[in-house]
Amino acid sequence: MPTIKTESLYKKSYFSRIQELKEFAPEVFHSFFAFNNKALEEGKLSVKQKELIAVAVAHITGCPYCIELHVGNVKKQGADKEEVTEAIFVATALKAGSSLAHGVNGLNAYDENGDDELYKASYFKRLQELSETSEDAFKAFLTFDGATLEEGKLTVKEKELIAVASAHTTGCAYCIDLHTKNAKKAGASKDELSEAIFVAVALKAGSALAHSVNALNAYDDE
Repeated sequence: MPTIKTESLYKKSYFSRIQELKEFAPEVFHSFFAFNNKALEEGKLSVKQKELIAVAVAHITGCPYCIELHVGNVKKQGADKEEVTEAIFVATALKAGSSLAHGVNGLNAYDENGDDELYKASYFKRLQELSETSEDAFKAFLTFDGATLEEGKLTVKEKELIAVASAHTTGCAYCIDLHTKNAKKAGASKDELSEAIFVAVALKAGSALAHSVNALNAYDDE
């Protein structure tokens, strides 16, 4: 097995190599960035709100290049450290919450319920059963989750929009259902929901694209 010559796998300077992709796949490169720019431009949501969503999603994808870029972008839009932190904690709650929500599927599998349907809205009612087997952890998580979604520097509506985008990033059907309804109750329109979702789409795809600089490094190491 060949050794990796590049010892550092992540450096800010590596991100500049992304421009090289224009040489190898120019049409796809330009079409992606046209979409990305459109997804993040001002619409029903402000650029600042979209960049806060982007920061949250980047912490779920775990892309260090995306975190670096979008934290810088949202700072330029006037977001303070408290707002950025609140967005990150919503992402944290949704990433952890996705695992917890899928616990109902775990219960179904353990009980061998025999149902061919893996996702039903009614399955989510089984979540409470997890408190019976791990009450302290269950209550502690719900306290944390509730605190992250309370109004702070960001409104409940803004946090629920971040949660919707985060849920689409984790792919949790239960979380999408719950937080879309919560966002609607908080006053979010279908246009705002759509824009938040498209930020998530751009960031999830952008994470894959951003890591192409690592692929270029790896290719050139050979």
